[in-house]
Amino acid sequence: MNPRTHRHIFQGTAGTIEVLEDLPVLPAGSKSHGVAVICHPHPLFGGTMDNKVVQTMARAFVQCGWRSVRFNFRGVGATQGLHDEGRGELLDLLAVIDQVTHSPGLEVPVPLALAGFSFGSFVISQAVSALGTARAPQTLVLVGTAASRFDVAPIPHALHEHTLVLHGELDDTVPLSDVLQWARPQSLPVTVIPGGGHFFHGQLPLLRGLVVRHLHANSFLIP
Repeated sequence: MNPRTHRHIFQGTAGTIEVLEDLPVLPAGSKSHGVAVICHPHPLFGGTMDNKVVQTMARAFVQCGWRSVRFNFRGVGATQGLHDEGRGELLDLLAVIDQVTHSPGLEVPVPLALAGFSFGSFVISQAVSALGTARAPQTLVLVGTAASRFDVAPIPHALHEHTLVLHGELDDTVPLSDVLQWARPQSLPVTVIPGGGHFFHGQLPLLRGLVVRHLHANSFLIP
């Protein structure tokens, strides 16, 4: 394991949650931009925090000076509990967010970014709704959004300019047309990777570059 990757055990509503935290290399005396919490694809179809797309997003955030936190949903790896079709997984995510953005003696919560792949994007969207405006993340990244399979919540308009939605042109798990149908009523832009499938085989460097570009651009928009 990378020496800048640390394993943690958090407490969730269904028991313990297995967490990996990747730390950026920062100039002396500087602080990270905040913490990015990244959610993995469907647990019943092999999704884990070690998924290649999830790791690629984590590297992009670290490259841009964010602490990156990824974790296993309930029933995966060392995380306790059973798969709960998104309901319990949302509770897992909210528990992780609470524990990485708040600490004793910290008056202001750590700035938060949220990212998810496939099923993870669905859970991220539900978390944005649950957090509300007072705890809204500073930036969002949704990749392979599972819009045809789950009730992906709309993204609040105030977050649109802070949101990157990435999808593969040839995704045969979640057709691009379904993601556009979800995004169209919101006038939410979708960035399409030509020739890309659901898992972006051979295109992960491109995906990483697009996330990095979004984060660099978004840094000018964050108050």
